[in-house]
Amino acid sequence: MKLYLDPGHGGTDPGAQGNGLREKDINLDIALKIRSLITSQYENVSVKMSRTSDTTKSLTQRTNEANSWNADYYVSIHCNSFNGSAQGYEDYIHSGLADSSQTARYRDILHTEITKVNQLRNRGKKKANFHVLRESTMPAILTENGFIDNNHDAALMRNESWRQKVAQAHVDGIARAFNLKKNDSSPSPSPNVIFRIIAGSFQSRKNAENRQALLANNQIDSFIASVTISGKVWYRVQAGAFTSRENAEEHLTIVKRIVSDAYIVQEQR
Repeated sequence: MKLYLDPGHGGTDPGAQGNGLREKDINLDIALKIRSLITSQYENVSVKMSRTSDTTKSLTQRTNEANSWNADYYVSIHCNSFNGSAQGYEDYIHSGLADSSQTARYRDILHTEITKVNQLRNRGKKKANFHVLRESTMPAILTENGFIDNNHDAALMRNESWRQKVAQAHVDGIARAFNLKKNDSSPSPSPNVIFRIIAGSFQSRKNAENRQALLANNQIDSFIASVTISGKVWYRVQAGAFTSRENAEEHLTIVKRIVSDAYIVQEQR
């Protein structure tokens, strides 16, 4: 199965903005998580992404690339905005398609899986004449994962574990729609091991707070935890924790764009 993942916007196009967040960043993080999850959990899945970093790419370039690659499914990840009061999740297929079409059936499955876990108001299944839905030659869906200018939705978007949960729900939907086979050979993460992303360790709490503020300004959640090493107290800035090392390394690449010396610590829980 060939999956084309399209994190909307990017580069010079930030997409929707609100509550200190940029749509292009949320879209990319969710899409990277989808790629990591689906390739590690299922067999015979190839993933191509329209972008894997903060780069500019036209809509035509995206659909041409997916079409040339002969993708089986096009999934475009987005967030919404309106006036601050609107909130919730909705997804789209092309307006010219019937509710009985294969594309609609795929969408029905993804919609069910995503709305089960995303803690967002369900705004329903919709249709539109969006470029990526119209010009892609394979079944395509565009998901709008909350309203970035709404306080409730934005609070969820800031949470790394929520973005992970939403990514997993997309994967669960795609797997059901395409009858993907679980990758039984992949090792299960140990429930007693956790991989923490450390974005700085300081003896001065003020320095740790400055690092935390830098991460927050770049839409990366973190918190400060104190640890004692050789009798000295250090203030450690943690920017994520994962039971899967692969997922931890995926997130580390994002953190390293802001803090180049960030690293992973493996600990027993």
